[in-house]
Amino acid sequence: MNKPTVVIGASSNPERYSYKAAVRLKKNGNTVFPVGLKEGNIEEQIILTGFPVLKDVHTVSVYVGPKNQAYWTDYILSLNPKRIIFNPGAENPDFSAVAVAQGIECIEGCTLVMLSIGNY
Repeated sequence: MNKPTVVIGASSNPERYSYKAAVRLKKNGNTVFPVGLKEGNIEEQIILTGFPVLKDVHTVSVYVGPKNQAYWTDYILSLNPKRIIFNPGAENPDFSAVAVAQGIECIEGCTLVMLSIGNY
């Protein structure tokens, strides 16, 4: 099932988990929107910068630590996702509380693990 996913903190470095997640999400049939601070590519896909207007977002997968999330918070909420996955190191109880209050499911987990066990 296609779950359009925004990867926040996308990197063109193949060693980064955000890169690996974007590749794996796409291979699993999901539409992926990698969004980051720096231009680049994840395989053939361009990393979007700024705050691109995206519609019908199911999941936002966050790879930015809590100290740097303030830049992204309003944007992520404006996407009106059904859920936000806070990957290891990105856990943020304050942001989660705001999102949950807006009816968004929040998960502290790992996108890559969720994909590997069929729990995505």
